[in-house]
Amino acid sequence: QVQLVESGGGLVQPGGSLRLSCSGSGSSISIYIMGWYRQAPGKQLELVATMTAIGTTNYADSVKGRFTISRDNAKNTMYLQMNDLKPEDTAVYYCKGLSGDEYWGQGIQVTVSS
Repeated sequence: QVQLVESGGGLVQPGGSLRLSCSGSGSSISIYIMGWYRQAPGKQLELVATMTAIGTTNYADSVKGRFTISRDNAKNTMYLQMNDLKPEDTAVYYCKGLSGDEYWGQGIQVTVSS
């Protein structure tokens, strides 16, 4: 099984950028379908972006053209580059690994506010 830890969140102004990282330990993430999810206050958990083991990506319509998911298997780390951030992107962001079982990080806060 893999343990996942997110980092890189924080407070950013509208229009700014952040890069989230999801570091894996205990197992290689290269075999996993990896994904980013988010939950805003009072809202349900929603998919942000996913990437398969062979690199196929999928994005929520709300982030297409602004967010980019990537992975560095040598570093056992997945990333989410977030550009042109909007207040509605404010949420707790979670990374997930899927290979039969699901594994989740603890979540990290992203706040977009002036």
